Amino acid sequence: MLLLRVFGDSARIGDVAAQLGKLAGAAHVSVSDSGRDGNAQLTADVRAAAADRALELVRGLGIPAEDVSLLRMEEIGQGSAADESVAVVWADLLGQARINARTATRYLVFMAVAGVIAGFGVIDQDQILIVGAMAVAPDLLPVTAACTGLVLRRPRLIRQGLLSLTVGLGVACLLAAAVTGFLNVFNLLPPEFAIHEIGLASQKHVEAETFFVAFAAGIAGMLAVETRASMGVGVAISVTTIPAAAFLGVSAGIGEFSQSLSALSVLAVNVAMMLLGGSLALIVQRRLAPRAD
Repeated sequence: MLLLRVFGDSARIGDVAAQLGKLAGAAHVSVSDSGRDGNAQLTADVRAAAADRALELVRGLGIPAEDVSLLRMEEIGQGSAADESVAVVWADLLGQARINARTATRYLVFMAVAGVIAGFGVIDQDQILIVGAMAVAPDLLPVTAACTGLVLRRPRLIRQGLLSLTVGLGVACLLAAAVTGFLNVFNLLPPEFAIHEIGLASQKHVEAETFFVAFAAGIAGMLAVETRASMGVGVAISVTTIPAAAFLGVSAGIGEFSQSLSALSVLAVNVAMMLLGGSLALIVQRRLAPRAD
């Protein structure tokens, strides 16, 4: 259940209350006067399936966006809670995507840290380090932002999401290459290290599993963002990006550019399939979403 709060002059708030009272999925509509300047506050319980329609009604009556808020409320013991948890509030998803598409400094720092950790994981063939790097990397955010832009037809959001993802993965690659180059110059690489013998075949060649794993990861990542479970599913996305980015960086750091190109092709296919999977997950939900009257 969502709580809608709207502020404005009493006459306009009265119109909003009248319209919301007719909307299926909106209940407990109440208006209280603020006692100042003839303004009033409206509150209403709105089901997730009706949230976008409710926001459209409010905006259509000329209420500024800064005077409208939509809050998530937890229900206890309600039979409808399960249905509410899977409904998509598209206005909320779009707002999240706009934030997630930004190339923030903190995002780049996390990607840099992931690149360093994963670089050492590739060099030492340490799966624990690689998994740790995948847990740190926040590349789930721009991927899902780009998917949202594709489905909702927001070209600017698509560009921002893809740019943020490209810059983030580039930073991870550069840091992995820098660490590897430093170790190589000072002869600190493991004596038995050989990029050709590293057991990461899935990061060297595009295989059938490359398509299916990345496609499934895109679906899981999109659903995770919708349900605020992105921290728990972020590794599912990064398993298709961070190991390939680190392998690319390590290969470049020792001058094995043919290996880098192979890893780059794997990374490109992974990103494309994640975008496809995430976008299809949204398209299916959009087609099946109930519409409020």
